Amino acid sequence: MSGPLAGLKIIEIAGIGPGPFTAMMLADMGADVIRIDRAQNVSGGDPATPPANVSDRGRRSVGVDLKHPDGVEAVLSLCEQADGLIEGFRPGVMERLGLGPDVAFARNPALIYGRMTGWGQDGPLAQVAGHDINYIAITGALDAFRSTGGEPVAPLNLVGDYGGGALYLLVGVLAAYIEARASGQGQVVDAAMCDGVSHMLTMFHSLRALGLWTDAPRANFLDGGAHFYGVYECKDGRHLAVGAIEPQFYAVLRARACLDDPAFDSQFDPASWPDLREKMARLFKTKTRAEWTDLLEGTEACVAPVLSLTEAPGHPHLAARGTFVASGGYPQPAPAPRFSRTKSVPGHPATAETTSIADVSARWNAPRPII
Repeated sequence: MSGPLAGLKIIEIAGIGPGPFTAMMLADMGADVIRIDRAQNVSGGDPATPPANVSDRGRRSVGVDLKHPDGVEAVLSLCEQADGLIEGFRPGVMERLGLGPDVAFARNPALIYGRMTGWGQDGPLAQVAGHDINYIAITGALDAFRSTGGEPVAPLNLVGDYGGGALYLLVGVLAAYIEARASGQGQVVDAAMCDGVSHMLTMFHSLRALGLWTDAPRANFLDGGAHFYGVYECKDGRHLAVGAIEPQFYAVLRARACLDDPAFDSQFDPASWPDLREKMARLFKTKTRAEWTDLLEGTEACVAPVLSLTEAPGHPHLAARGTFVASGGYPQPAPAPRFSRTKSVPGHPATAETTSIADVSARWNAPRPII
């Protein structure tokens, strides 16, 4: 393995959504991640025809029956050699399987035990089912994503599952590992999506305290209320994203788009925003997305075309940076962030690479680099 985390040994208890994404990022950065799958889910696969689930990349999997004492013992034996374990079950499930933190710490006091849930390990909703949209609803985040009609619009499952979930679990596991290197003591990392998303909203709570943010839909400068920060439809039905917040960038937008009306001088007057947005909406419908892109993209106007997932890999900037890589016959996002010396590389598809507890144990017992 290459990458800044080469030598880190992680057990991933197979799940869905944010847990596997955290495991993918760890593997992208060089960690040796072993996924514990249900025994019936491991078939070996065909390396020549890898699965399309890109977030499974970079790990080998082991089929284990966690309802059998031998399977539980096999995982605990790996805990003795691992640096961390991540799981995404409801609170109490790992304990009932005999794989809870106390049992794992008895085998390895320095183990980092990462737990990924929507509601957290405690609280009135801890045992309740839910999904991304539910977790971001109670934080105020979903209410901030409003359509022109005023109804909240789900921002895919990026905000809860991945922003407030997977990335917070990743940071927590790595922070706890750094601390454990000094103290010799592991700990539980309770990564709850409702906590992470609330934390992500820090700036907006600050703006509310300053009287610069209102709960009214599309009435703020970052939620589509301001004419200089939003999305506009073009002549061909496609869209442009405009983000000319700073006065110097707003001036470039006005100059290049010929926004000569003196009304546009009142950039930061919320009372003028509805009228100015309507004026800009009419203007952007006079040209196609490609025509506006040719005129505005790459300038200080802060304008970009709104591309589909199909179009994105072909954008010249992303193509030049290698933001997408071809692996297994289809494009997939390259690892991020980038490191100048210990480069990350996308690993093999997990379900095409199976292994055994004995093989993992033998490899993990071998000398490893110190990180």
